Amino acid sequence: MHRDSLFYQLFAQLPQTLFDLLGIQTPQGYRFDSVELKQTAFRIDGVFVPPDPSGTVYFCEVQFQRDTTFYERFFAEIFLYLRLYYHTFSDWQAVVIYPHRQAEQTSFEPYDVLVESDRLRRVYLNELGSPEELPLSLALMQLTALPEAEMPTAARLLAERTRIEAVPRPEVIMELITTIVLYKFTELSREEVLRMLGFTTEELKRTRFYQEIYAEAQEEGLQRGLRQGLEQGLQQGLQQGLQQGETLVVLRQLRRRFGDLPAGLEEGIRQLSAHQIEALAEALLDFTDLGQVSAWLERSP
Repeated sequence: MHRDSLFYQLFAQLPQTLFDLLGIQTPQGYRFDSVELKQTAFRIDGVFVPPDPSGTVYFCEVQFQRDTTFYERFFAEIFLYLRLYYHTFSDWQAVVIYPHRQAEQTSFEPYDVLVESDRLRRVYLNELGSPEELPLSLALMQLTALPEAEMPTAARLLAERTRIEAVPRPEVIMELITTIVLYKFTELSREEVLRMLGFTTEELKRTRFYQEIYAEAQEEGLQRGLRQGLEQGLQQGLQQGLQQGETLVVLRQLRRRFGDLPAGLEEGIRQLSAHQIEALAEALLDFTDLGQVSAWLERSP
């Protein structure tokens, strides 16, 4: 996933982020879009379109790598958009988001008049302030630019703020935090990231991630059980399907954390009773290696 995609998700889910960045009250009715100008294959990362032609259109670009011709391209895209869609707005404003000043090109000619004008707002994420003090939307944006060593602590802080502050759509913010961390730590599973963010076992079970896995595995188990039910009786088949669904959830979580399972270990799990499977589902999130899983199976009554 590229950073452009991260910011697209952020703006699409929380369009007020741009206006928090500009320090103005969020207008009502704005629509966010990523616009491709087909005549030249130009693309503007984010366009915030006003609800009526009397409003201001905002252009937003995320630039994490130095590009010596960035402003040449950016202003060309803006003026082409203004020419094509002049009837949809009355004014315009541009915003460029950098991780730090070193990512910005050093020479602005011949666009220095525009770069230094009120038409353009340049934002450097590392200068926004402390994540404890920023609005959550801006702290999320800043999270994308943090070094790997700082990200776990900052992500846990934002997750805790999401839990305790009265914020709209907390589930969206938590999903964005998780996605940003996954982008940085590609070797971690989503479950491991959620644990990193401080989710308890019960909270983890309420996440969309866990419920999607559970529903998928449960459906697969039910289908198997229903097929067996044609031969063994519908009720018995349903019960077996439910138990198989629970077993598949456990196996899928173990594979995500530890990779392929030894055949003997997987067979041992498939032989567990419904009560034992429920107990294993509670315990597995605390395991750090397959040896602990084997030890649990040996102790299981």
